[in-house]
Amino acid sequence: MYHHSGNMARQTAGSATGLLEPVAPATDAILFQRCTWCGTAMYHRLLCPVCQCGDLRTERSEGVGTVRHSTVVHRNTPVARNVSLIELTEGFVVRGRVMGPPAAIHSGDRVRMSTVKDPVRGEPVFQLLDEPYRAWH
Repeated sequence: MYHHSGNMARQTAGSATGLLEPVAPATDAILFQRCTWCGTAMYHRLLCPVCQCGDLRTERSEGVGTVRHSTVVHRNTPVARNVSLIELTEGFVVRGRVMGPPAAIHSGDRVRMSTVKDPVRGEPVFQLLDEPYRAWH
């Protein structure tokens, strides 16, 4: 394993599979970890938040989930954008952006990861799977 300075770094105790190693050369996939002891899914962790185990394996998400929370942000951007917490079907939560009018994104909307990433923040971008009927709008 190489350190960013070019020097050889020592491998730490435990499994190195907990690090975000690419499972396959796909850049549009969300990689997450699953605890080999208790099975908890998590995103960008070094230890399992449930059992504190460090033996984590990297898996690829299908990219389908549900919006748990969405907010409209007006700061540091020329136009309003949304910031959403997406719970993916594998059981972990990731922060990202949902395409569409920011005020039209609601909790409970089903989404799928798009092949693009946010150019500024590098966060995943999702698209709505279906337009829910909102008669009161």
